[in-house]
Amino acid sequence: MRKDVRILLVGEPKVGKTSLIMSLVSEEFPDEVPLRAEEITIPADVTPERVPTHIVDYSEAEQSDEQLYQEISKANVICIVYSVNNKKSIEKVTSHWIPLINDRTDKDSRVPLILVGNKSDLVEHSSMETILPIMNQYQDIETCVECSAKNLKNISELFYYAQKAVLHPTGPLYCPEEKELKPSCIKSLTRIFKVSDLDNDGILNDNELNFFQRTCFNTPLAPQALEDVKNVVRRNMTDGVKDNGLSLKGFLFLHTLFIQRGRHETTWTVLRRFGYDDDLELTQEYLFPMIKITPDCTTELNHNAYLFLQSVFDKHDKDRDCALSPEEVKDLFKVFPYMPWGPDVNHTVCTNEQGWITYQGYLSQWTLTTYLDVQRSLEYLGYLGYSIIYEQESQAAAITVTRNKRIDLQKKQTQRSVFRCNVLGARGSGKSGFLQAFLGRNLQKQRRIREDHKSFYAISTTYVYGQEKYLLLHEVMPDFDFLSEADLACDVVCLVYDINDPRSFEYCAKVYKQYFIDSKTPCVVLAAKSDLHEVRQHYSLSPHEFCRKHKIHPPQPYTCSTTDVPSKDIYTRLTTMAMYPHMAQADLKNSTFWLRASVGATVFAVLGFAMYRALLKQR
Repeated sequence: MRKDVRILLVGEPKVGKTSLIMSLVSEEFPDEVPLRAEEITIPADVTPERVPTHIVDYSEAEQSDEQLYQEISKANVICIVYSVNNKKSIEKVTSHWIPLINDRTDKDSRVPLILVGNKSDLVEHSSMETILPIMNQYQDIETCVECSAKNLKNISELFYYAQKAVLHPTGPLYCPEEKELKPSCIKSLTRIFKVSDLDNDGILNDNELNFFQRTCFNTPLAPQALEDVKNVVRRNMTDGVKDNGLSLKGFLFLHTLFIQRGRHETTWTVLRRFGYDDDLELTQEYLFPMIKITPDCTTELNHNAYLFLQSVFDKHDKDRDCALSPEEVKDLFKVFPYMPWGPDVNHTVCTNEQGWITYQGYLSQWTLTTYLDVQRSLEYLGYLGYSIIYEQESQAAAITVTRNKRIDLQKKQTQRSVFRCNVLGARGSGKSGFLQAFLGRNLQKQRRIREDHKSFYAISTTYVYGQEKYLLLHEVMPDFDFLSEADLACDVVCLVYDINDPRSFEYCAKVYKQYFIDSKTPCVVLAAKSDLHEVRQHYSLSPHEFCRKHKIHPPQPYTCSTTDVPSKDIYTRLTTMAMYPHMAQADLKNSTFWLRASVGATVFAVLGFAMYRALLKQR
């Protein structure tokens, strides 16, 4: 909501502009009226909306046209004052003042107007018959008020309506000609309904309505009040209430009713609570709350964030198969202004046999987004209403910023849950196959992936000494001369060569010597396509000799050309090295490092599967 409101009073001379301001301030009609009142500021604590309000007078005798234009450009709302007993001053509203104001304001951000009929104490009749056609002709006119500066009639109401026209404008919400909500308002309220519909059954039940009421207005509805609301909807439409809950149609009808009865503030309170600005766009402050991330730190979702995302998954997994069909994904993202996941996501995370994203894959994609682009993750959580549903100040409460990596190395332990492995190798060495094998896809399944749907990332969980961790694989494009800091920043490096290609290993050797020979980042050499015949590499040292010389673990044979799911052992080893880089170096000559990692992986993969089955039964 705006931090302050600026009200400008204009109109013909002698219509009583200055008297209105002075009567408001002194609460009595002034004996002597100056040509123009000084600008006054009403403090926030004495205004109904708790917003400081500046009231500005205009005098043709004291001010130039240029000064008038400046005041028009600064005003948030303009009161055009006429005298109810002066026809000429009423005619000037349309012949002079409205055209002048429209010429001086931008078409896309027109300032709201209020027509003020002063001196109502001098006549027996009302001017409304003359004014209503004018109100119907000009959409910018919010309302019309008849008042008397002399009798103090409707003076407070006039300035309250002016303030309300700025803070709770009708224009963005409602079309008076059609007598219905505007499309942008329907779109915003539909998102609010879907976020509030916690079980996604298309109805707001009593619990959901109470939560919504408490969220927006800090007070629950009494059972009778809830019934009264539903009865109002029942009397006016047939499908507004279903199964004793409020449908989307009923929800939109209620807001139409609020606006038609002049209670725009109710709808605006709801819209602002859910992050909307005066143009019905989600604010930058709502979508991108401040979060401080220092260098060498990473970003992860915390426990509450995963619980929230699990609840979002559950409410959209209609068939309870622990996977999201394309229709279910589409439904989940209806609260977004665009579809955030493309077809590449299905080849970045685990999917079921139909190619649908599984529960594990869904959480993995959120983990990936938070790690690589935390601002985007904050934006997505904002669309889903995380801060509202979990009653947090902002969705920044969902993010954990890990401690500096250097401290982890010094203390020889880490609290991080996500580890990045950059996969480097010459073109055709088997990097993409290695990424897809991590997601359980053998070569046969990989051949079905369309070229334009391929991903340079793969993420899933591994178990290291009983702890579930995420391993994020990133395939780095083989451009030896242009490896950026982002290409090099990781927890472990995997250098891939094709044992069947004599020129493949040379790239790995050069990259290692150029970028990693003096690095503390552990490296693994992967002998890919190990099902094929191994040929001699055209390099001065064989891969084994190179690894021995540079104190790297011997090349690890790997193939994804299997009839079953490819082996996961190497991924556990990579995660273990990423978690304990000091152990990877110390245990170089000791094969028990690999053994411990492999046994740990097998045991906890079995346990993990058993827990997953138990979770399926529960859900």
